[in-house]
Amino acid sequence: MIAIGNFFFKYRNNLFIILYLLLFLPSPQLFSPGQFGPAYYLYPVILGLLVTFSGEIIRGVTIGLAYIIRGGRDKKVYAETLVTEGIFRHCRNPLYVGNILMLLGVGILANSLIYVGIVMPLFLFIYQAIVLAEENFLRNKFGTQFDAYCSRVNRWLINFSGISETFKDMRFNYKRWLLKEYNTLLVWLIGIVSILIFKYPEIIRNADNRIVVFAGIVLVLGALYAYVRHLKKSGKMTDSMA
Repeated sequence: MIAIGNFFFKYRNNLFIILYLLLFLPSPQLFSPGQFGPAYYLYPVILGLLVTFSGEIIRGVTIGLAYIIRGGRDKKVYAETLVTEGIFRHCRNPLYVGNILMLLGVGILANSLIYVGIVMPLFLFIYQAIVLAEENFLRNKFGTQFDAYCSRVNRWLINFSGISETFKDMRFNYKRWLLKEYNTLLVWLIGIVSILIFKYPEIIRNADNRIVVFAGIVLVLGALYAYVRHLKKSGKMTDSMA
């Protein structure tokens, strides 16, 4: 499993591109008009949005409180320090939990039985392998310190006990959240808009209007993306807490 995890860690960025493309794969529906009536689309839309936004909230809070530098080095697992603050006090892999919920949510939003029933279990297997590879690295680097951390913090399930103290003791760094997350936010939001507009003609019935609305939203998101990127590259926005 560790060898499998190291392999997928190396190509994890490409993996997310494939996962997003699979959202548009023809599939039997989770919610169909025959089962839920003419307003069937409200079920995947509402449930999907709730799940996927909960995932981004978890990612955002995690990044804003205590960012973890575990993006790898030379496409291999790497970590500078063992981060146990912020949401990492309550879950060892909150960013991955957020990713899982974000993808599960858009799968529900796409009303895709194949995505939820086949793609997501495969994705969970891949993530489990990646986490085992990361834990192998961390255990070798930090030894008993990492073992002690594992003994008190769950790998996947978030323990909400004491979370109010975590928020009280730390300050949310919204600049860091924007600077670290703006790429993910752009792709994720465009994916959501694409599904809502083109998967559900019931929402905007006129085809020409759908194209206009989609183009307008993409232009706005693109402008916001370019603005944040400009602030980052020019140094006008940094993640310092000053």
